[in-house]
Amino acid sequence: MTQPTVSEFVNDWFDTHRSEIIGWRRHIHSHPETSNQEFETTNYLAKILGEYGVEAQRFPETGLMVDIGPDTEEGRIAFRADIDALPVQEVTGLEYSSQTPGVSHSCGHDVHTTIALGVACAVADYNREFPLSIGVRVIFQPAEEVWVGGATDVIEWGALEGVHSIYAVHVEPKLRVGRIGLRAGAITSATDIVEIDIKGPGGHTSRPHLSADVIYAMSKVVTDLPALLSRRVDPRTGTVLVFGTINSGYAPNAIPQTGSISGTLRTADIGIWREISGIFQELVEQVLAPTGVKHELTYHRGVPPVLNDDVATALIASAAKAIDPQSIVQAPQSSGGEDFSWYLEHVPGSMVRLGCWSGDGDMHDLHQGDLVVDERAIGVGIKLFSSVISQFMTAIEEEATKS
Repeated sequence: MTQPTVSEFVNDWFDTHRSEIIGWRRHIHSHPETSNQEFETTNYLAKILGEYGVEAQRFPETGLMVDIGPDTEEGRIAFRADIDALPVQEVTGLEYSSQTPGVSHSCGHDVHTTIALGVACAVADYNREFPLSIGVRVIFQPAEEVWVGGATDVIEWGALEGVHSIYAVHVEPKLRVGRIGLRAGAITSATDIVEIDIKGPGGHTSRPHLSADVIYAMSKVVTDLPALLSRRVDPRTGTVLVFGTINSGYAPNAIPQTGSISGTLRTADIGIWREISGIFQELVEQVLAPTGVKHELTYHRGVPPVLNDDVATALIASAAKAIDPQSIVQAPQSSGGEDFSWYLEHVPGSMVRLGCWSGDGDMHDLHQGDLVVDERAIGVGIKLFSSVISQFMTAIEEEATKS
């Protein structure tokens, strides 16, 4: 018998186990758990993995990872899935809808988790028949949806030790199922939160010259800061400041004593992200100085942009072409944040967009309770990851031949 590649084996394996895998996804979808509360999800994953003879290494609270194949000097190839859900009420009406009021997998993490679970089980079956020449690690990460993401904890717990490179997918409801969106460099943005509390003595609106006008000062911040940033930061970096809350006042004829503003500051440039807090603080002080108010700025550092490595992205592009040469599209750069970026601060890797729109009806959006994912995307994701493993093995073998 000719030894099949991992990709060939997993393709056949998926066809055999398709109904079972869809069942996994629907169970996870109907039993969502929010960040750091994924206890039953973790238990369910460990149970399925155990049925396929895969021993799970649990993280301290929730989440787990598995290693398949040998430890080699080249290092393991890793895949990451996020397992948490959002505090969003599902309104899809699906027969397997969320059974937890106010919580749903409206970001598609149930799909990511099922893909990773399928890869782990399929590769474990392959490894028993045809021992792998390289090691594979599958990471089921908790708490992607909270600030600053569970990835930092997972890395601290050793998930990247001995890892050569890491890959992930994120469902994209604006992309037809079967399509795979690739992008080298920044595919998401850094996302920080800014909060500004402003104080003054208060007073009567008929005598603003005897007070410090908190409302006027807040208005200056909201209107002037975005414009000033565009003159201090290269506009090609996709740096955007948008305020989401502004609160102050209690009467039309009274100047209030306090006010607060908060918003997000996003950038696709990691160099800008590393220095933007200082620039922002300087501009806030300059805008508010003439108004006479006092202020307190709280700058919450979020996640850096996901910077897809050129070589890793080329590898996953080759993997996608091996499945379907017509599958690849150019993914746009997103202003959203994603904690997969923390992994790429340590090892090279790439995240791709996985089409999940059926092609019929309305396109839904992420983080909305009406999100419906075409389940055919699961098979695409499993086959993509298995093709990445095959491509990686081929690259390692070719490198060994050269040396």
